[in-house]
Amino acid sequence: MDAEVIVVGAGPAGLMLAGELRLAGVDTVVLERLPEPTGQSRGLGFQARTMEVFDQRGLLSRFGDVEITNAGHFGGLPIDFGVLGDGHAGVKNVPQSRTEEILGAWAEELGADVRRGCEVVGLTQKADVVEVEVDGPLGRQRLRSAYVVGCDGGRSMVRKLVGFDFPGTAATMEMYLADVKGCNLRARMIGETSAGGMVMAGPLGDGVDRIIVCERGTAPRRRTEAPAFEEVAAAWQRLTGEDISGGTPLWVSAFGDATRQVTEYRRGRVLLAGDAAHIHLPAGGQGLNVSVQDAVNLGWKLAATVRGWASPGLLDSYHDERHPVGRRLLLNTRAQGLLFLRGAEVQPLRDIMSELTAYAQVSRHLAGMVSGLDIRYEVGPGSHPLLGSRVPRVELVRDGDKITTVDLLRQGRAVLLDLADDQALRDTVSSWADRLDVVTATPLDAAEPARLGDTDAVLIRPDGHVAWTAPDEGSLTLTQALRRWLGDPR
Repeated sequence: MDAEVIVVGAGPAGLMLAGELRLAGVDTVVLERLPEPTGQSRGLGFQARTMEVFDQRGLLSRFGDVEITNAGHFGGLPIDFGVLGDGHAGVKNVPQSRTEEILGAWAEELGADVRRGCEVVGLTQKADVVEVEVDGPLGRQRLRSAYVVGCDGGRSMVRKLVGFDFPGTAATMEMYLADVKGCNLRARMIGETSAGGMVMAGPLGDGVDRIIVCERGTAPRRRTEAPAFEEVAAAWQRLTGEDISGGTPLWVSAFGDATRQVTEYRRGRVLLAGDAAHIHLPAGGQGLNVSVQDAVNLGWKLAATVRGWASPGLLDSYHDERHPVGRRLLLNTRAQGLLFLRGAEVQPLRDIMSELTAYAQVSRHLAGMVSGLDIRYEVGPGSHPLLGSRVPRVELVRDGDKITTVDLLRQGRAVLLDLADDQALRDTVSSWADRLDVVTATPLDAAEPARLGDTDAVLIRPDGHVAWTAPDEGSLTLTQALRRWLGDPR
């Protein structure tokens, strides 16, 4: 074997997955087609749940002082994400290139072997090995691994070589994205619609504005290179009356509203994550976030499988849990596209949606969907409200020191949080000590127990989702929950 796992693609999903696998000690090679990072950034920040995920792994501090905002939208209709209580829309004004730089440095610090300029051109799956044919700096090579994960974007070569079904709808329009210097445009942060289409503009600093132009009736084209800036400037002038042709384009690209999702996230020893598994209109900045969260859900499960302690079906639970999330992503981005990209025919729908978003319950529902904070997995019987959801950030005291529930997940291991100092409970889990950390702590103040649902103990999966609580009438026993998520004891 050249590696236990080969990850194809060094974008956010691939680099996050590589770091997750290395936390568990899995020998990981990342193959990236491009010889160097492009420095281009479709994404400009990350949503609330991704912010939590980065914080769980100690990565959030690497971004420095980030700008957190409660302001968001759904299809161009403003939403205050403050309705989520301690939630928020997330971090803004962080280029995707910076996110990739941080994730890449983290993965390599942990020992991932990131090989750039290596293009996958062939893949053969056998009973106990996957062989990958690669064109790279050393010529044509054949690499072998136990598993391969395609994180190689919307035009995934891994997906094509393995023959994953990728149903959905083709693009119906083409849109432009450009970073332009010297135009001094007024901000159109949520977007403005007119009879001819939709435009957005936002300052990036140093006199640079990011613009998005959607001119209705523009047929999609399968381009082999970026559109000329003259095309973008002409469309902008037709929609706004403003002449930006004298600006300096730093980056120009085109994209469409194609919506597709693979029918299965796993075929034997090959899995897909991120845009390789689902493509959609970039509405609400959700793409990077769902991709990173795919990787965090998959990483520990694949590591457990490689290490030999995974319970039957654990790796398949990646598809079971993340495919519905991807399907819901496609649903909400298509709905948002109708709201802010279509013409006067949907104005009645916009008016009704504007009325509805004035209700806190509706705003909370939409904000939870877009932010990723409402994701809840099926983890077994039980009625506790935390079951299956992500563990909230709660301040604790352990041995006289302040910690948070987020701090407990730094090493990417499962955690049993003992809030009642229960020795019998700790004895029960001792046989899983090689894959489970036991933390005995108490809430910092009187308000904190309610945030944990007044529990005595909580089992937290490596991805931060709650797998078991006590007390909880009708739930699995602790031993049953441990066997389901952490396999048989050693």
